[in-house]
Parts: sequence; structure tokens; C-alpha cells
Amino acid sequence: MRVYVPLTLSGLAEAHKAGELGPGPIVAYAVTPALREWYLSDDIEELEYAALNRAALASLRMLAGERDTARRRVVVAVDVPDRAAVADPDRGLDPVALGEVRVSGAVPLAKAAAVHVDADDAEEDVSAAVRALGAADHGDDDAQFVVDGAEDHELLWFATQEIPNLVGLGD
Repeated sequence: MRVYVPLTLSGLAEAHKAGELGPGPIVAYAVTPALREWYLSDDIEELEYAALNRAALASLRMLAGERDTARRRVVVAVDVPDRAAVADPDRGLDPVALGEVRVSGAVPLAKAAAVHVDADDAEEDVSAAVRALGAADHGDDDAQFVVDGAEDHELLWFATQEIPNLVGLGD
């Protein structure tokens, strides 16, 4: 099963140093029955893109808790055994938890298929979205518009071999 793990650049640097994502449980996003029902599509690529976007939103929320990291969303795509990723049945169709799964243990970074990161030019909009999150969560439509503006930036695809360059450890 492909899961999408939300991180920040500092979190990616820590994972690179440790050689793994974890320790578990790791919150990730995947194509779950609830996500399928919400998205109303049978196209697996569209569903995986929706899961990736759910992880990007979770990364945005992580950025709100980190003051000194670059304002760029980070998502690591990882393949894990189906039984390793479990959705919480108690959260059901909770809009906040759509596609959310828990991966029980640490996952070697070598299992990562790709890393998705915002381009440098997204930082201004991502920063604004981080500042607007609280108001958006309380129903402010203007703030939600700002948060949605971060989604206008497509995450770029990087091979796992490029992680050192992404986190500033490359040549």
C-alpha cells in the first residue's frame, strides 16, 4: 500500500539522519474506504493524488508548530504492507481524518518511493496559509481561501537520492 507521510524539511532531515521515518506509530494518508467515498472516484491515480493532498495539508499543520523551518510542505511517499497501515474506524468520515492511517512501526527511508516538496516560490503562500490556519479552522471563509491558496502550488517530485540536497546536506 502506498502511504503519504507528512513532514517538514527539518523532519525530513531528521529522517535522513536516522535512516527511517518513525518511531511508530506514524500518521500517514492513503486511499482508504472513507477517502474513496468522499472523493467519489474509482481512478486510483486521482485517489492517490487526493491522499497526497491530505498529507500536504497535514504538513502545513506541522509547519504551524515549527517556527524556524522553511515554509515548504513535504510529503514522503512510502510503500508499506497493507496490514501495516490501519485507518481508525472511530474517526469514520470525520473530514479532518479522511484518508488518515497509522503505520505501526518505523519505516526505513530506503522504502520511500519519492519525496514531494514545495518549490521555493511557494513559501510566501505557504507562510500565509500557516498564519491563517487557526481562523480557517474556526470557519473564517477568507482565512480558508488563504489556506486553499497553498494548494494552488503543486508539490514537486524528487527521487529519494535527492534528499541530502533538499535538506541542505548535499554537495
